[in-house]
Amino acid sequence: MTPQCINSCNTPVMPSSSLVMFLERVQSAALMSLGPTSFDPKIYVDLAVKFDLDITISAFDALSRKGLNETIPALVFQKFVNDYFLPAGTDLVVHLPVDYVENPEGFLPKVKHPEVRLWALKVHSLWKNLSRRVADEVSERPDLHTLLPLPNPFVIPGSRFKEVYYWDSYWIVRGLLASKMHDTAKAIASNLISLIETYGFVPNGARLYYTNRSQPPFLSSMVLDIYKRTKDIEFLKRALPSLLKEHEFWNSGVHSVFIQDAQGHKQSMSRYYAMWNKPRPESATVDEELASNFLNDSQKEMYYREVASTAESGWDFSSRWLSNLHDSTSISTTKILPADLNTYILKMEHDISFLANALGDSSISEKFSKASTQRWSAFNSIFWNDETEQWVDYWFGDEKNCEDVPHWKSHNQNSGVFASNFIPIWIDICNSDKTIVTKIMKSIKSSGLLNSYGISTSLSNTGQQWDFPNGWPPIQHMIVEGLIRSGLEDARHFAQDIAIRWLKTNYATFKETGFMHEKYNVESCGIEGGGGEYDPQTGFGWSNGVVLSLLEEFGWPQDRPIDCSDKSSHPNNGNLQN
Repeated sequence: MTPQCINSCNTPVMPSSSLVMFLERVQSAALMSLGPTSFDPKIYVDLAVKFDLDITISAFDALSRKGLNETIPALVFQKFVNDYFLPAGTDLVVHLPVDYVENPEGFLPKVKHPEVRLWALKVHSLWKNLSRRVADEVSERPDLHTLLPLPNPFVIPGSRFKEVYYWDSYWIVRGLLASKMHDTAKAIASNLISLIETYGFVPNGARLYYTNRSQPPFLSSMVLDIYKRTKDIEFLKRALPSLLKEHEFWNSGVHSVFIQDAQGHKQSMSRYYAMWNKPRPESATVDEELASNFLNDSQKEMYYREVASTAESGWDFSSRWLSNLHDSTSISTTKILPADLNTYILKMEHDISFLANALGDSSISEKFSKASTQRWSAFNSIFWNDETEQWVDYWFGDEKNCEDVPHWKSHNQNSGVFASNFIPIWIDICNSDKTIVTKIMKSIKSSGLLNSYGISTSLSNTGQQWDFPNGWPPIQHMIVEGLIRSGLEDARHFAQDIAIRWLKTNYATFKETGFMHEKYNVESCGIEGGGGEYDPQTGFGWSNGVVLSLLEEFGWPQDRPIDCSDKSSHPNNGNLQN
């Protein structure tokens, strides 16, 4: 097979609103006035404006400034912010979910250990702490808020993330289903459906400045899991049209790369590609500083697009996207066909086929069944590496311009080892093949990614948060669940071993700090993850969901220790005792 890439570069650049552009000016002024210590640029684009925007801008322009850089004195700047803005997060209202109960009937029946059960109930109670709805004034005066109005209550991740995020929501939904909170789970999915109806896709998050990109697509998985638990046909009827729109979004325009084989057959594969070539508003000061390494505006625009596209991937940031491991400006996400993204879209096609069939729509069901079969054929030929027995990202090179057609060669497969190389095992078309599952188990064990307390995202310790030694909840869950779904006894033992170690470090950290964290250091027990462009966050939506899902699947026997000192099994040495 000698495929080619056929692509077009035409893409809209979505304009910033006057509000977002002004808040970026406030963000920049904050950095100059207050200094970089504990400076979080996102806070300033999340502020809600108290008065009409033109009044606020005039007041900002009238502030006294000093020095060559016209820096606003710190006290003057802080008074302006206090006078003209509401703090970030005040346009949200704490909401008690209608289906929350302290100890749900049938909650985690396999958890027999009293200490673990108490912890699980505390994690369950976090849904109450993280539940929000959008304040009425956001709909009444949307020009004064970057928060997007949503029709239903929702669960936020936590800490600095005071809004809905797309792929976080899948594991939040999984946790809510384990907590028997079906109505809240449906409300979250319905909010995402409403965003598709407005924008044609699910934005990265429910903020105006996130509407230039999406995130890994998990809505069909949410809908499928909710439907399997509730059998709610009306919910399914509302969801299906939006799933079709989302599929179109990821398989057309700038996200689509067409693969042409020697027989002339074309198959669309997908990539991350943000509709943006400016600094990300939530991190504008950071992006501008790094872009100062480039000589001209054209190079800066290309860099900004790559950064925003990496944010669309959810893996922001990682050595996975660098053409030069030692140069963070060599980020090249738009020139990569990611194995995991195409896994999600392959699953989306399977899901839509199944859900359409449940609604009695044989035409759509057959169409997407055929599409998934075609994608699977191209998927394996592009991503599978026989030597490493992993699915790896495909780099299609640097085009001089958008009209160039790069030729595909085997050496363009990414040689790096990343946890994303094993994500395809999550979907049934992969985990139903016993030979593939056996190869994947062997490859995971020898990859170096398997650590004492989970699977690391990469082998490179770059200081970025999606690199070693960090392990992230969704990665653990997809790999563990894929192994379980294979039906192989050895695979289930292996999955359980990974789950036990992940649960132990989550528990130890919670016991020590009182918090669930967004990521963890998989080398040591009870240590939260670090690195990246913001401080480690607590809350934390998808961590809670993964813990509850794993406990629902495996339980915890009364005689199994939960403390980290128990070393009865270790994933690196292949001992799969339970």
